[in-house]
Amino acid sequence: MCIDFTDLNKACPKDSYPLPRIDALIDSMSGCELMSFLNAFQGYNQIRLAHDDQEKTSFVTDQGIFCYNVMPFSQKNAGATYQRLVNNMFREQIGRNMEVYIDDMMVKSQKKENHKQDLQECFGILQYFGMKLNSTKCTFGVRGGKFLGFMISQRGREANPEKIKAILEMKPPRTIQEVQRLTGRLAALNRFISCSSDRGLPFFKVLKK
Repeated sequence: MCIDFTDLNKACPKDSYPLPRIDALIDSMSGCELMSFLNAFQGYNQIRLAHDDQEKTSFVTDQGIFCYNVMPFSQKNAGATYQRLVNNMFREQIGRNMEVYIDDMMVKSQKKENHKQDLQECFGILQYFGMKLNSTKCTFGVRGGKFLGFMISQRGREANPEKIKAILEMKPPRTIQEVQRLTGRLAALNRFISCSSDRGLPFFKVLKK
């Protein structure tokens, strides 16, 4: 079910609580021998709404009027609210053996022999707060994997094979829109391409015409 909260979102003041910088999160994982990637099960829906706020999410169906008693996904400040929660939950671990971006979590261990203990610490906190994980999106005890769209390993950030494949499978661009699409995909791999600015200059000249 999809509810249009446009009017409610307009009425809500923006929560300016900051999200972590993705670059900083990814770079902090280099040098780790083992990692586990965790994802919360319908994470937003695990946060209960204050009783007085529930009626503000009311919606009409053929069976009557209902409202949410948990935080729906399409609310304006859902991301900031969730980040504040997990920052509080894992405040002793973030930066040490965990990184968290909204409902995506990673347990990282500089030494593989410490990984079991690091996971136990994480699971203890999850259990205490009653947060459930999505088992189909969790990977445990690996040397690398995808996190927030980036491939990471002990060596640090690596080029995502899927993004490389997407470029290789593109047909030669023939229109401005196709050139824009190509440069957008190349931008995601800039840090892995030597002299990327110089190599991309012909594309940018075309776009300026």
